[in-house]
Amino acid sequence: MSPAQGSRRSPAPARATARRDGRAVLDEADIARALTRIAHEILERNKGSRDVVLLGIPSRGVELARRIGQRIAAVEEGFDSVGALDVTMYRDDLRLRPARALGQTTIPEQGVDGKVVVLVDDVLYSGRTIRAALTALDDIGRPRAVQLAVLVDRGHRELPIRADFVGKNLPTAADERVTVLLREYDGDEAVLIAKDEGGRR
Repeated sequence: MSPAQGSRRSPAPARATARRDGRAVLDEADIARALTRIAHEILERNKGSRDVVLLGIPSRGVELARRIGQRIAAVEEGFDSVGALDVTMYRDDLRLRPARALGQTTIPEQGVDGKVVVLVDDVLYSGRTIRAALTALDDIGRPRAVQLAVLVDRGHRELPIRADFVGKNLPTAADERVTVLLREYDGDEAVLIAKDEGGRR
């Protein structure tokens, strides 16, 4: 796996235990089951993993893609087509949101041309992050197809984007916030929902 041109390495994620603000809707076991189901659905939809490439969207989408890749490899030995796709510079809200560190884009050695690219993210909300991911992917290559896997779909779409693989459909109010905690980043493992105190997710 090689870094794409122009990528920058992001700092290692903090491991400090995150505050569990909000109500837990998924625990560690729930997340594990959801990812296992998504992995099997990807294999079924694509009749195996031969042409599948998983690209996680930083930050937590990268870890989720890695875990899904492990589950695919447990079924089809040798699968290692997992990478990351940073979309920071492709977002349409750069002027509206606080500055954020650039993530790292890494593309598996076989590239994406002619492949089935599965974008992986933690939460699907307005659809704008995925729109940015599609634009970023267009600068890298020409996949045969692009699919989307998310741990949580919370609704409230602003663009005509739909996930192909969903861990949990979670109806939410516009003033609620969904937070995904993963041990590698947060020292904890859960999906939380709480009243939003500013910003959008």
